[in-house]
Amino acid sequence: MVRGKVEMKRIENTTSRQVTFNKRKNGLMKKAYELSVLCDAEVAFIIFSHKGRLFEFTSSNMQKTIARYRARARETTMVDGSTEFEHYMGHLKHQTANMAKKIEILEVSKRKLMGQGLGSCSMDELQDIDSQLQRSLKNIRARKAQLFEDEIERLKARERLLLQENASLREKFGLMPMLLAPASVPVPAAPPTPPAQAKEIGNCSQSTQSWEVETELFIGLPQMRCS
Repeated sequence: MVRGKVEMKRIENTTSRQVTFNKRKNGLMKKAYELSVLCDAEVAFIIFSHKGRLFEFTSSNMQKTIARYRARARETTMVDGSTEFEHYMGHLKHQTANMAKKIEILEVSKRKLMGQGLGSCSMDELQDIDSQLQRSLKNIRARKAQLFEDEIERLKARERLLLQENASLREKFGLMPMLLAPASVPVPAAPPTPPAQAKEIGNCSQSTQSWEVETELFIGLPQMRCS
């Protein structure tokens, strides 16, 4: 009679599960005994049932077998840790070597950009260095122009703020606002005065010394104000 394939899942029936447990346990103990005798091996295993009962088998002594297992496990852990540490150190050395090569390449490139060590450069390398310098110079000039524009805008804003503060102070103390002539309108110079007219103007100025001082601002050619 051919035995059917057993499906690997938990047996729901309690009685069937207990029967299967006893059969498999006894079969495992038999196989372990045969392995220890036929192959001269030290065999041990521990089983806890679903009810918590302990079943164990050993071909010699359980405590000695467990101690031997723990010692071997520590050795294996130390070996694995040492192997992992060596692997990590090798990785660090590889990274260090790569970083050293990159630093050396950067140092050579820096010296070439500064005009040093160009004797071994080919025409293509020199052209590439020239292009890099041109791009760097362009970026520097653009940044410099941007800083100048920012400074000009800051000064203009400061100027507007000072003008507003000046106007506010004048209004607070009742002063007349400042009258500034446009910088773009030139004031023409007065033409030379003939001698006779100059004498007449002098007489007029002597006769008007007792007048009140006028504070109005006149823009243009001077005019005679004689009565």
